[in-house]
Amino acid sequence: MTGMQHASLALAPMEAGDVDEVYALECSVFPHPWTRGNFVDCIASGYDAWVARDAGGKLAGYFLLMHALDEAHLLDVAVAGERHGTGLGRWLLDTLGARARACGATSVLLEVRPSNERALHVYTRYGFREIGRRKGYYPAHEGKREDAIVMRLEL
Repeated sequence: MTGMQHASLALAPMEAGDVDEVYALECSVFPHPWTRGNFVDCIASGYDAWVARDAGGKLAGYFLLMHALDEAHLLDVAVAGERHGTGLGRWLLDTLGARARACGATSVLLEVRPSNERALHVYTRYGFREIGRRKGYYPAHEGKREDAIVMRLEL
């Protein structure tokens, strides 16, 4: 699918009524998902949080940005499993980049697990570049920790 084919998706601010569905999608695609409370807290904090729904109202994906001065921090982004490989991830990155620019950001930062090869591939192809590592940033299996790769996209 191209970005034009995703134009049929409705993008709307994430609200409290979206949290259960967003959390279910999060749990379906990540081995170490955010908690439901993380989403509630982000909405309450006024973060730039958005959901994308198809014409039938089904959740296709979402993203959450935190703005700080001239930088946006991509806190979370996800695409529904059945939409992987359709270009929706790229469309969401285009959309969040436009949101970041509109809020005065000149770059977007994110952290990603080294083990999340699909996301690393998407981010690298999109133009994000590794700028550092955070040791032991993420919880991992059996009480272990996993580093985070810190990436930046210049807008």
